[in-house]
Amino acid sequence: MAEKMDIEKKKVITPKFRVSFPNVFKPKAFEDQAPKYSIVMLFDKDEDIKAMRKAAFNAAIEKWGSKAKFPKGMKMPFRDGSEREDTQGYEDTIFVTASAKEDKRPGLVDKKRRPILDPEDFYAGCYARAEVIAFAYDKAGNKGVSFSLCNIQKMGDGEAFTGRRAAEDVFDSVDDGEDDEDYYNDEDGFDDGEDENDMGF
Repeated sequence: MAEKMDIEKKKVITPKFRVSFPNVFKPKAFEDQAPKYSIVMLFDKDEDIKAMRKAAFNAAIEKWGSKAKFPKGMKMPFRDGSEREDTQGYEDTIFVTASAKEDKRPGLVDKKRRPILDPEDFYAGCYARAEVIAFAYDKAGNKGVSFSLCNIQKMGDGEAFTGRRAAEDVFDSVDDGEDDEDYYNDEDGFDDGEDENDMGF
């Protein structure tokens, strides 16, 4: 086993990111896993996350000793947003998940370092930064590096995510040769020759 590394080499305060799927007030269990606090951090692809990558590399070095000994197929925590292109906010991002055990609730403060207590004040779509620690794992055949979530600071508000892309962003316009004005040609949205009662209203 590689020599224990100074934790500061695996710890980092992230750049500003967009918050997605925050579970920071109450731990949540996924499938058969133990309940955890968690957050998904959305970074613009041009954001400088070199310090995070370095922390992840250091955690892998601590676990396996050298790059030459990294396991084949080792999973890294940095994922392309195109993997979730149908989820609102993921386009043109690198997303990273960080989590904490249910007995280690992450601290959460605002820009003035005041505790945030109301879940409505910290939501998917707002902006934040976080203190995280990289760690390597080797469990049940899965090997890789992830991040522990220590503390979060809200940096600003943003448009709240609904979880999915808006319908107008999913579909292309369809030209079927019909003129919409022939259908919606008066103030109430019905043809002059139609009675609202004939349509089941």
